[in-house]
Amino acid sequence: MSESKGITVKDVDSHQFVVQYAAHLKKQGKIQLPELVDLMKTGVSKELAPYNDDWFYVRCAALARRLYIRQGTGVGAFSKVFGDKKRRGTLPGHFTKSSRGIIRGCLKQLERIGVVEKMPKEAGGRKITRQGQQDCDRIATEIYGASQ
Repeated sequence: MSESKGITVKDVDSHQFVVQYAAHLKKQGKIQLPELVDLMKTGVSKELAPYNDDWFYVRCAALARRLYIRQGTGVGAFSKVFGDKKRRGTLPGHFTKSSRGIIRGCLKQLERIGVVEKMPKEAGGRKITRQGQQDCDRIATEIYGASQ
């Protein structure tokens, strides 16, 4: 394949991209973790905190990928996307949204490092910046090159 074709996030596996971008964010060292990151649950439907120590970086990477694909998404929509079924014992499970505070914190950290910015007030939501798009495309190109 020639180098002239641009590889984007849409061309690579989503799981590979999120894992690699999370490692990139961690290596950068610009994201500040919340104080109680090891005790936080990601939603009402969860009983325990995530087992992965880098879950906050993974969530930030997943949010950046989603904003790359669909700009203008807000905290409420992400809360639905990351929601899950709450197990209620012998009662039927019901869908619950994920923690909006964690999503908001991730988006604020991504804004602080210049990957994401707010949309105009009338549009709402957030969008990925030019720098954020370049970072994502660079990592997608690395993944694509490794798979070839």
